Formats: sequence, C-alpha cells, structure tokens
Amino acid sequence: MKSKTLGNRSFDVGIYVLLTLLTVCCLYPILHIVFASFSDPARLVAHKGVLLKPLGFTIDGYKLIFKDDSLLVGYKNAILYVGLGTFVNMVMTVMGAFVLSRRDLYFKKHIMIIITITMFFGGGLIPWFLLMKDIGLYNNLWAMVIPTAISTWNMIILRTGFQALPVELEEAAVIDGASQAKILTHVILPLSKATLAVIFLYYLVGNWNSWFNAMVLLKDRDLFPLQLLMKEILVANDSTATNMGSSAGVVIDSASSATAYRELVKYCMIVVSTLPILMVYPFLQKYFVRGVYVGSIKG
Repeated sequence: MKSKTLGNRSFDVGIYVLLTLLTVCCLYPILHIVFASFSDPARLVAHKGVLLKPLGFTIDGYKLIFKDDSLLVGYKNAILYVGLGTFVNMVMTVMGAFVLSRRDLYFKKHIMIIITITMFFGGGLIPWFLLMKDIGLYNNLWAMVIPTAISTWNMIILRTGFQALPVELEEAAVIDGASQAKILTHVILPLSKATLAVIFLYYLVGNWNSWFNAMVLLKDRDLFPLQLLMKEILVANDSTATNMGSSAGVVIDSASSATAYRELVKYCMIVVSTLPILMVYPFLQKYFVRGVYVGSIKG
C-alpha cells in the first residue's frame, strides 16, 4: 500500500479540523440550552458570553413547568396530534404514491401537473380558514389532522421510490394472482422501508413542530398542543412563566425575579419539547440518506 503524500495528509487534517468545528457549532447551542435549563435563574440572567456548565445547578425550572397543568395537557395533545396525524399522513401518502406510480394510469401526466401546482399556489390564509370553519374543522381534534393529511412533496418522493423498484417483481406477483392491494403490501412496501422511514421522519418532525394551524384553528386552550404553548412563552413573552411560578409555589417578588424565571422556563420548555424527537431520530437516521437518495434518482 502506498503511503499518503504530504498533500493528502494535509487535506485529511483539514477535513478533520473542519468537521470538528462543524460538530462544535452544531452541538454547542444544544449544550448551551441544556446547561441554561439547569442554572440558577438570577445568575443565568446576569451571565454574558459562552456557557460551559450550569450556573448553580438547580432543577427549579423543570419543577415549574411540570407542576403546571397546561404543560401536561399540551404534551398530551401534542402526542395525540402527532400519533394520529402521522398515521393519517402515512396512509394517505402511501395510497397516493402507489396510484401515481402505476405505469398504466390514465392521464398520469396531467394529474401530476395538477398535484404539483398545489405546491406553488394556494388560495390564501383567509379563504383557507373560512373553508376549514365551514366544513367543521375548527376547534376540534380533526382540525389538527385533516388539513395536513398529505404533503405533495413527500408523496412525490415516495412515488419516485416506488417507480424505482423493478417492474418484474410486480409482473411476477400478477402472474401469481396477486391483487393490487397485495402487490402494495407484500411487494412494494417491504422493499421501500428506507424511503418510508424518511417520509415517516419528515411527517413526525413536522407534526411535532407544528403550531401555526393550532394557533389559527384552535380556540379552546384545553386543545392547545405543546408547541403553541411554547410559542406563547418564547415569542409572545407573556406572563405564562410567572403564572407557572405562582402555581408551583415559587415566590416571585420582583420584576427582575419574574424576568429571571421567565428565561429559565424558556430554556426548560425548549429541552422538554425537543427531547422526544432527539430520542426518535437516531433510530431512523440510518435510513435517512439512503431513503432520500432512492426517492430522488428517478423523475
């Protein structure tokens, strides 16, 4: 085996240095939030610059948010919306992609053009809201499921993945007397696990992070998902954090103390809302690149 030249070794060292810097840039924001969530609120507000460890280790922030009923209700709603929504997403996307991948489908190109147009043009927020309200998708569970039941982009990726499979496998199944349903469930889906895992991850993350539809279509706070509650705390900067402190028995006796606890609750909410996705992603990551590649190599 030939030894590497000085130029090749220098290139390798440069690549490793660059990847290390990118890793630090990606990991540090996460570590900063985690360290801040375990810090003393007064010291956290006063601190400036890089945070490399918790400032006076405390779990008061987590005690505040978990003692507040609205957070637990939001968590329950989010899990319900994500579970039901992702199930509906996958069923609708698989059915749509399978139909569009059929080589003998009439007016296939025209249907694809019509479907693709929906990716670039819409009727606007107000007409969309009026339509959702008129058909009963307002302030109820299905308002968080039906309007986002299918993503055109995800369906196109999955349909392309289906088309990339050898047609001979389907022909053999037809000769054996398999119906279209059996072809889908016994031939297509088992061979498309990588692409399905990617689409599942897209929908899972999208549903978990969704808050805009909830803000527009939900009126009852008992139906709010966790993300909408977090939006109120992080963006609206309302008094939710102070109310949490009061309900948990924490004495907030000044404006500066209220500000400190509000900042602490923000960091704790970010950790709590991000943790489920961080726990799921590693199990699907191995399918990610391969699935996108399979779903994009053929038009």
